[in-house]
Amino acid sequence: MPTERVTFSGHATTLDARLDLPDGPHLATAVFAHCFTCGKDIPAARRIAARLTTMGIAVLRFDFTGLGHSDGEFANTSFSSNVEDLEGAVAYLNDRGIQPSLMIGHSLGGAAVLKATAELSQIKAVATIGAPFDPGHVTHNFADALPEIAKNGAAEVSLGGRPFRIGQQFVEDVSSTALAPAIANLKAALLVLHAPGDEIVGINNASEIFLAAKHPKSFVTLDDADHLVSRAEHAEYAADIIATWARKYLSLKAPAPPIGAPEGIVRSAEADPNGFLQDITHGTRHHILADEPRAYGGTNQGLSPYGLLSAGLAACTSMTIRMYARRKAWPLDHVSVDVSHNKVHAQDAETGIGDKIDEWKRRITLSGTLDADQRQRLLEIADKCPVHRTLERSSTVITELVETQPTQTAD
Repeated sequence: MPTERVTFSGHATTLDARLDLPDGPHLATAVFAHCFTCGKDIPAARRIAARLTTMGIAVLRFDFTGLGHSDGEFANTSFSSNVEDLEGAVAYLNDRGIQPSLMIGHSLGGAAVLKATAELSQIKAVATIGAPFDPGHVTHNFADALPEIAKNGAAEVSLGGRPFRIGQQFVEDVSSTALAPAIANLKAALLVLHAPGDEIVGINNASEIFLAAKHPKSFVTLDDADHLVSRAEHAEYAADIIATWARKYLSLKAPAPPIGAPEGIVRSAEADPNGFLQDITHGTRHHILADEPRAYGGTNQGLSPYGLLSAGLAACTSMTIRMYARRKAWPLDHVSVDVSHNKVHAQDAETGIGDKIDEWKRRITLSGTLDADQRQRLLEIADKCPVHRTLERSSTVITELVETQPTQTAD
């Protein structure tokens, strides 16, 4: 996904952001708010953004005031200033003519998007990940320092192994904020994602957020994920849930397919540049994962490329048989097709060539009160499957290199 490094005005200073853009048509825009003292570039944020861009949804990820590459002093921020930073992000996107309709917030960022969305009628959907129902919950991370903060107005605390200066203004503001009225006033669909074993923000917070909200609302467990959703498979699951859910509430109208590609474009985009995981999309509604087995350096989260070819052959065979039986009004109750792929020596396939070739084996199961002649005819029809015929004859692959600008990466 192409990424722009951008800046915009927050509540009192300039904020640093990444605008992740779709490779194809830009159909909608989202804002991602990171967790308390985290940043815009944590793995979960990057994975969610990458997944959404495959659907045509641009994602703005930014650092709150005083964090990451954004200007300002963290000690002078508050929960209210975080909300104002979010409003600044929305205003920036509005000014660019790419009005956001989806908000995503992680942990305290989730509480902030709930607060902000209540006042933003343009937002159609909001998703939270491990968000607290009571923003004041965050103070338990530095409870031992609260007396010093109250006495001196601020104190340095260690969070996640890094030093941060927390001011009394932040403590008072976050402790006095009640989210229930904002949640009840949401005019957007709500998705609550939370892990039952979250040791930072307990699962009861998800229950309270869900109960305070009106429909449409959804709650999905993240099972054994940690609070930061740091494991790749958990980030992938969260990304897929958000993408699938958001499609229902956003207006994603893809343009007509280009001339010469009547079924549209199938795109493969890297989901993990350190492995082989791929986002495979066909328009805005169809998405699958491709990967390699662990034995070949992958993470086994999707079909291999040859597995996808085998799936195409199996599906096309089944569809072709069903179409013919339906036209003949034959009593075919069910079709299943098993396909396996192997590399075999050409002489074993009786071609007389010494090199190895690809061999697909099909096992077709036909259920129903079919007679022997009907079964034989349907077996013959299987060989008329268009994918079968494509694999058996020569094809042409035309390749061209697309010129792109150098990708802007995080510092």
